[in-house]
Amino acid sequence: MSVPAPYATIDAKLKLSMTFGLAAGVTASVVLSCAAAAYAYSRHHFQSLLDSARSSALAQGELIRVALEHQMIENDRTLIARMIESFRAQARLEQIAVLDRNGVERFSSGAHSGPNAFHLDSPTCQACHRYPPAERGNSRVIETAGGSILRTVIPIRNRDACYRCHDPAHKINGILILDYNAGEMHAAITHDLRWMVAGAGALALLLVGGVGLVIRVSVLRRLQRFETTARLISAGDLDRRVPADGSDTISWLAREFNTMADSMSALVAAVRNERERLEMVINSIDDGIVVLDPQRNIIAANDAFLRRAGASRAAIPGCNCRQLGEAACAVADCPALACLANGDRQVRLCERPTLEGGVAWEEVHASPILDSAGHLTHIVEVWRDISDRRAAEARLAESHRLAYLGVLASGFSHELNTPLATVLMCLEGILRDSAGNAPVHDTAAIARDQILRCRGVTQHFLRLSRGMPAEGAVDVAAALASVRRLIDPTAREHSVSVDLAMTNPGHIRGDETEFHNALINLMLNGIQACKPGGRVSVEAGTAGDSLRIRVVDDGCGIAPEHVQRIFEPFYSKRPGGAGLGLFLTLNFVRRCGGEIRVESVPGHGATFEILIPALVPEAV
Repeated sequence: MSVPAPYATIDAKLKLSMTFGLAAGVTASVVLSCAAAAYAYSRHHFQSLLDSARSSALAQGELIRVALEHQMIENDRTLIARMIESFRAQARLEQIAVLDRNGVERFSSGAHSGPNAFHLDSPTCQACHRYPPAERGNSRVIETAGGSILRTVIPIRNRDACYRCHDPAHKINGILILDYNAGEMHAAITHDLRWMVAGAGALALLLVGGVGLVIRVSVLRRLQRFETTARLISAGDLDRRVPADGSDTISWLAREFNTMADSMSALVAAVRNERERLEMVINSIDDGIVVLDPQRNIIAANDAFLRRAGASRAAIPGCNCRQLGEAACAVADCPALACLANGDRQVRLCERPTLEGGVAWEEVHASPILDSAGHLTHIVEVWRDISDRRAAEARLAESHRLAYLGVLASGFSHELNTPLATVLMCLEGILRDSAGNAPVHDTAAIARDQILRCRGVTQHFLRLSRGMPAEGAVDVAAALASVRRLIDPTAREHSVSVDLAMTNPGHIRGDETEFHNALINLMLNGIQACKPGGRVSVEAGTAGDSLRIRVVDDGCGIAPEHVQRIFEPFYSKRPGGAGLGLFLTLNFVRRCGGEIRVESVPGHGATFEILIPALVPEAV
């Protein structure tokens, strides 16, 4: 695997920077060392030259003193002056002077001569006289306005040959002063020092170049392998290792690095396997699981949650749960917010719209995850679909209600049959006696039909309570006509018109009394929902293999929050209503293998549609 271009550029820059740094450090060390050595050598060399110049000056001074003493004995002052000038020119002296024992200048030749040149208070004289006599010495370097000079002082002692002119009590007769130019020595030292510095600089450059080459080949190139390997491992190439040939420190470091990389690769592989196993376990759970941070951003989610939210795994991480819309959450009191507020586990029920357009009931559990300090760091939400459980609970409640209704219907039917039989017998007598009176005869006939219907209802309840449903072929057209006659008085009372349209509805299998009751319940509900002048339309026909009956009214309609509950027993929004009509109608339709649908817009009426499997003509 090759190093990516950006990494290669960075490597080159790092290599150049490291080489430059090492070279600069070595150069500075060499230059400082050479400079210190050159300075020490120059000081030592200057001191050696100065000592040599002092020795030479003393020797020359003694020769000059001897020659001058010989001329002094001759007392030839003109010759002494010429000799002093001659000695100054031959010995390359800056100045030569002869002082008497009182310090008065007797003979002088040079640039520093003058009436006060050798006065005791002058700076040149104080350079020596400010020290005690024991510390003065014969030679000393003195700084003057014209530069540095090496002054050598040689006493002219009083001897026997001098007693003719000098008092024998005096030890010295005068002083011979020789001034040499010390600037030449400084110039020579400076010239030598420059050559030494130049040579040291050239040597330092050669040394730095050699050290830089050695470092680049032996150290930097091998260290670059560590950097390249580390980058490749961090990029995912866990099998990459550093070459570890050799027995030096870098080879040992390479072997240790490879050992660390092996351990890290094993740990990464173990973590990856555990993560995959954990993801497999979590994704196999039917409950939706999602992990949120304190800002409710999604950190992780399993497949069940992704299916509920209708989102892809690539788009989920970092997405806020509010951005998923109602497909993921429709909880008014968000459990995650409540968990963030008080840090306790929260449970909520959620009616969530499904992606297929239906409704699912889910139980949401929000649990906090705390760190070692007790601070909430994440929230885990578990979404459990309880639609089947709620349906089972509803069926169980319906079974309990039906059992109660069965007991109630059995007692009610048994008690009601006796007075119905008595009333029916009286109506039969009225019908026989009113054969010639048409109005009375018709009224008694209607009353007899209703009594028979009531007895049929009670008999039906008795059969249901005993588990003996009566089924047969029901003529839908005849049943609709009979029901039409029964509800006409109620429709006229409410000033509502009822329209009946049939297109060869055929027959269905079921209990005729129950079918009548179902139609009456639907049509009466439509009449009661209409205002005076309203209309109820009943359409009957076939739709494929099914019978379709539509009851449409233009009444007040049904609110959306009540549509799902109107088929529950004892649920009624009409004052005085028992809430059993639609419940019994739904049970009859379901027993026949059909279904019932409701469409309603508040203020624009409602439509009830029944679909029941129709009987083929051969089965009638």
